[in-house]
Amino acid sequence: MQETLVVALGGNAILRPGQRGTAEEQRDNLRQTGRQLVRLIQRGHRVVVTHGNGPQVGAILLQQEAGQARGVAAMPLDVCGAQSQGLLGYLVQQTLYNELVRANIEKSVVTLVTQTVVDPGDPAFSRPTKPIGPFYTEDEARALAQRTGHVYVEDAGRGWRRVVPSPDPVAIVEAQTIRDLVEAGVVVIAVGGGGIPVVREAGYSLTGVEAVIDKDLAASRLAVQMQADRLLVLTDVPWVYLGYRTPRQRPLTRVTVAEARRYMEAGEFAPGSMGPKVRACVEFVERTGRPAVITALERLEGAVYGGEGTTFVP
Repeated sequence: MQETLVVALGGNAILRPGQRGTAEEQRDNLRQTGRQLVRLIQRGHRVVVTHGNGPQVGAILLQQEAGQARGVAAMPLDVCGAQSQGLLGYLVQQTLYNELVRANIEKSVVTLVTQTVVDPGDPAFSRPTKPIGPFYTEDEARALAQRTGHVYVEDAGRGWRRVVPSPDPVAIVEAQTIRDLVEAGVVVIAVGGGGIPVVREAGYSLTGVEAVIDKDLAASRLAVQMQADRLLVLTDVPWVYLGYRTPRQRPLTRVTVAEARRYMEAGEFAPGSMGPKVRACVEFVERTGRPAVITALERLEGAVYGGEGTTFVP
């Protein structure tokens, strides 16, 4: 039986530190990522790819700001998220398709613009904390806040930035469609940037909201709804560490969800980096009884076949 893998790409799979973010830079990075994914597909795995969009949405917001000076209407954040899904999905889709062709594999690759339902009563909506977009001076931020009603805060001495809510994902609207495509043999790219945040209103209609959803938590939610066999969360380190960047640093190779929750409660994993990744894996394992792995992109194949990375088990 073929395994279905949900592979959550980290930011370094698309854009590396110090790069400007040109289309060619991102294509070059994605070619390396594509080769890793093709090796799994060659061995019979069904693959769903998710990805982040932080730098790209930041660039879109900057472009919007420049356009407003020329009378171009600004789009709300949910629409910007959709724009980034199309932009990045196209790059991932084309480079992955080309790598499949080079490997003599006939397989369709599609990008699906994906919506993620959130709870309008989520406490995150009353406490926006997720920084997005460019940096401003304090005077600029105050003027923007007065004009737009957005919330701006000082960000680690680097300037002032807009902050938005980051609610938990409740459900992936297109999960069944993604599952149908995968079962038909299609490689699917979905839930880009955590998905477009939407709320359900009367009659079950959907409305976009100004928010950002954690990409790894959304990937976990998709993997649960699809009943995927494994969730693979890729980042820039080969393992999850206890005591990260301290003299007591040590890697975790295999950890139960109970152990992981104890480490989370002890504050072992930073909320802005490894914390959501660990939580995503724990929630997937708890809800499915199936394993999840956190590892570096270049160790993807080893994580699937050789036990590399940090594996979370029931």
